[in-house]
Formats: sequence, C-alpha cells, structure tokens
Amino acid sequence: MNDNPLVDFAGLPRFADIRPEHITPAVEQLLAEARQTVAHLTAATDTPSWCNFIEPLTDATERLSRCWGVVGHLNAVVNTPALRDAYNANIPKISEFWTEMGQNLALFNRFKALAAAPDYAGYNAARKKILDNDLRDFRLSGAELPEAQKARFAEIQSKLAELSARFEQNVMDATDAFSLYLDDKAKLAGVPDDALELFAAAAAADDKSGYKITLQFPFYFPVMQYAHNRELRKQLYDAYAMRASEFGRPNTTTPP
Repeated sequence: MNDNPLVDFAGLPRFADIRPEHITPAVEQLLAEARQTVAHLTAATDTPSWCNFIEPLTDATERLSRCWGVVGHLNAVVNTPALRDAYNANIPKISEFWTEMGQNLALFNRFKALAAAPDYAGYNAARKKILDNDLRDFRLSGAELPEAQKARFAEIQSKLAELSARFEQNVMDATDAFSLYLDDKAKLAGVPDDALELFAAAAAADDKSGYKITLQFPFYFPVMQYAHNRELRKQLYDAYAMRASEFGRPNTTTPP
C-alpha cells in the first residue's frame, strides 16, 4: 500500500486516508511522471502505434486525472480550509500541464503520424473517434498558434481555471451560509419522517428548537420533492438558484 493514498491506484480511492498534505506531493509526482512519458514518446523515432504511443500516454495522463478528480471531489464535499488551500495551490500546475500538452507540437506531430499510418484504416470506430478528437483538441488548444499567441492562450487558460475554482468555492460558501429554521411542523407537511429527523437533529446541533433546513442536498431535495408548502419550496428554490450571485441572500431565517 502506497504511503500517499492519492498515488495508490490498486483499487477504489482511499478517501478516508487522504489528507491535505498528500495533495501537493501526489500532484508533483504524477506531473513529473507524465512529463517524462511525454518526453520519451516525443523523442521516439519509430512509427507510432496504438500500443506504443496511445496506451502509455493515456496511462500516464489518466493517473494524473484520477488523482486530481479525487482531490476535486473532496474539495467539493469536504472543503476544509486546509484542503481548499492545497487545492488552490495546485490548480495552476494542473492548468499549466494540460495547456502545455495541448500546445506540444512534437506530440501533435506524433498524433498526426498515427492518423496517417496504415494501421489507422483498420481501427474500429471507437479508436478512430478518439484519435480524431485528440487531433481536434490539439488545434483547439492552440498547438498551431505562433509562440506569442500560445503564451497568451496559456495565460487565459490559467486565469480561467483560477476563476472557475473561485466561483465553485463561492457557490459552496453561499450554500453553507444559508439556513432556515422552522418551529411549526405543519409547514413541513409531506416531508418524510427520516428527513424531519435530520432537520430536527440539525436544529438541535445549533441549540435551537424545531427544524433546520439548509441548501445541502439531503435537506433541499426532500423539501422540493415532498413538501406540500408551495411557498416553502419557492423560497428554497430561489435561494438555491441564486447562490453566489448578486441577487442571492447569504442567510434566510424568516419562514414562509
């Protein structure tokens, strides 16, 4: 078992073992491995094939994607300050790598050589589609741009990744900031008993009576699906739809 759970790909992600301090070492290790693989594949002089080119490249980048996917998921559902800091610190590294990959002319040329090779005619539809999409993505990533424009493209991609992450975190903060307390059980008519127990426990945890409703899905969904109270559903829907916007309110305590 690997000491760093983020680089242990033997089975399912070890979510319970992952800590914020695991993120940067894992990302840097997998980035280095992926870059090493890319360097090896672009330096090769043999004719590229699916086995000697696509498969090793896919393996190297898939490991990085799996690791970052786990980190992104944890950031969305746990989002402690330490985890958020580690996540934000590594966003530029991930963005830089994928931009670098998309603008690598040597790598692009190997893909074009594979598409022009005699083996291409014998590929099944799935392989042809994968290869055609890869060639398209190189062009969309600016592989054929002049160097100055490549640099500007990379800046835009990095800024976009930063802003996207910031918006996601603003949405999470707005979600966490909302709470609605109700003392009148009748206003929750139609909501299943197990959900009511959850709402009551949440209120008790805040030293309040009655029921607490948040915009977290286990709270939001039962109300939206089962509650008879139309105004309550509208209030929650409006709050959910306007999270992290200029129209949203960070907290609501007035029952409908």
